[in-house]
Amino acid sequence: MKKKPVRPRTARVERNTTETKIRARLTLEGKGKYKVQTGIRFLDHMLELFAKHGGFDLELRAKGDLDVDQHHTVEDVGIVLGQCFRQALGDRRGINRAGYFLMPLDESLAVAAVDLSGRPYLVCRARFPQPRVGDLQTELIEDFFQGFVTHAGANLHLKLLYGRSTHHGVEAMFKTFARALKMAVSFDARLKKELPSTKGLL
Repeated sequence: MKKKPVRPRTARVERNTTETKIRARLTLEGKGKYKVQTGIRFLDHMLELFAKHGGFDLELRAKGDLDVDQHHTVEDVGIVLGQCFRQALGDRRGINRAGYFLMPLDESLAVAAVDLSGRPYLVCRARFPQPRVGDLQTELIEDFFQGFVTHAGANLHLKLLYGRSTHHGVEAMFKTFARALKMAVSFDARLKKELPSTKGLL
């Protein structure tokens, strides 16, 4: 008997405020394909490698008030990405729920641990030598991840252990986040109908 093919988990989210207008489409069972445009090129680059390393298909277009500041755009992109994951995961039955990864990038090393517990919490530890990397303000990286965890219902611990290059450090963080999340959203074949919680609710 042939196995019934798994239907890809997908999400579509649109967020319109007076500060940003964002549309996104996500497929968890993707091939790492991406089409991203946020108006902040380095953020685009991070989301592109996030999709590639996570094996997610991601389309995201954002138009924000960058003439004011980058904050609204960066935070709202994190929010929308979190909403996409929450929607695509559904009731979360059969998933691993937790994932972790340690990622080197030349002289930099970052670690991520994520639990799709339904309870948002972020611990983000990183010191960057420069206030900007490309055209992105590095202080906003934590705001991006805060927006994600709040709306995905995720507990994320993310740390840049060390590194000289700001570019390498930020990139290592996004790559390790993607790899940890890939593990967490993946199915456990033995527990495909089970909710990964003794509470009976996520």
